[in-house]
Amino acid sequence: MTDAVDMPQLYLITPADVDLMIFPDQLAACLDGADVACVRLALATRDEDRIARTADALREVTHARDVALVIDSHIQLVERLGLDGVHLLDGARSVKKTRKDLGEDAIVGAFCGHSSHDGMTAGELNADYISFGPVGQSALGDGETAPLDLFQWWSQMIEVPVVAEGALTLNLIRDIAPHTDFFALSDEIWGTDDPLTTLKGFVAAMA
Repeated sequence: MTDAVDMPQLYLITPADVDLMIFPDQLAACLDGADVACVRLALATRDEDRIARTADALREVTHARDVALVIDSHIQLVERLGLDGVHLLDGARSVKKTRKDLGEDAIVGAFCGHSSHDGMTAGELNADYISFGPVGQSALGDGETAPLDLFQWWSQMIEVPVVAEGALTLNLIRDIAPHTDFFALSDEIWGTDDPLTTLKGFVAAMA
């Protein structure tokens, strides 16, 4: 496989805490103003009722625009809440069982940090995409980042789609764009005064 030549697609991640009076409209504006392939519900709360209410609100926004909606980790909520799939946070460990539980039609993505081995294993177990990150420097986690050469190698050798996420900057977007299938953006846009304008800036950097 040669390096990706098409412009990467957008993958939006919700904030860890969502204001249902504001965020669905912000999300709708971003989906209407840019070509987004997928949205990930990534709430910090473990409150099932709050997760369900947020999922219901966002599902109306995403499905009306033919955009997939997946959820972090909560495999058992996928079918119950009418979602399109799940984003696993434990590398390749849960991919096989999750695929069996949710079936072939569900989206199963796997976050593999900066481990090409975990990524390859998850791909072999039928994950739909592999996510590496953080790409930029972050105080979170162990300080390790997913380097440019990981994405370069992956795009040359592996056919499973790859997502770049975590502490992205315009310069990182420009560097990695030729070598990734998706950019996943979260605080990079939601933490700004005008998420859509910021998002369009990232899109321009991809080109």
